[in-house]
Amino acid sequence: MNLLVIGLLLWIGAHLFKRVLPGPRAAMGKAGRGVVAVLVLAGIVLMVIGFGSADKTNLYDLPAWAWHLNNLLMLVAIFLMDIGRAGGVVGAKVRHPMLSGVVVWVVAHLLVNGDVASIVLFGGLGLWAFSEMAVINRAEGPWSPPPKGPIVNDAKFAVLALVLFAAIAGVHYWLGYPVIALLA
Repeated sequence: MNLLVIGLLLWIGAHLFKRVLPGPRAAMGKAGRGVVAVLVLAGIVLMVIGFGSADKTNLYDLPAWAWHLNNLLMLVAIFLMDIGRAGGVVGAKVRHPMLSGVVVWVVAHLLVNGDVASIVLFGGLGLWAFSEMAVINRAEGPWSPPPKGPIVNDAKFAVLALVLFAAIAGVHYWLGYPVIALLA
C-alpha cells in the first residue's frame, strides 16, 4: 500500500506543481517539463506496482446492475476526456472536461471495486481531480466558455469513445478484469 500512496503523491504533486508553485516551476524552464514527466511516469509505475501488491480486502459489494452503470459511466468518462478539443457543444458547456472525465471514471470504478486498494487509488485520483479544478479556477478566475461548435463534432467524439471503450474493455478482459462479460 505504501508504493500506491507514494505513487499517488508523486502524481498529485507533479500535476499541481506548476499551479501551486509557479515561481520555482518557471525557474526550471523547459527542463521542468522533463522533471514533471518523469515524476508522473514514476507515479504511474508506483501506483501500478502498489495496487498489484496492496490489500484487496473487500469493504462493499454492489448489485449486478452496478456493472451496467459502470459501463455507461465509462463511456461518458471517455467521451469527456477529449471533448474539450472537439469544438462542439459539450466543450462549450463544461469548464474542465478532462478532469470531469476523471471524476466520472473514478465514480464508475468505485461502483464496482469495493476493495481497500481500489478505494485508495480511485479515491485519491478523484480527490486530485477535484483539487486540480479548484486550483485552476482560483488561478484563472471566472470562465469564459468558448463558442459553441456544431454538434456533429461531438458526435464524432462519441463514436471515438465507443471505439476506445471497446478497446479498453478488451484490455480489461485480457488482464482478467471482466467488463463486458458481466452484461449477460
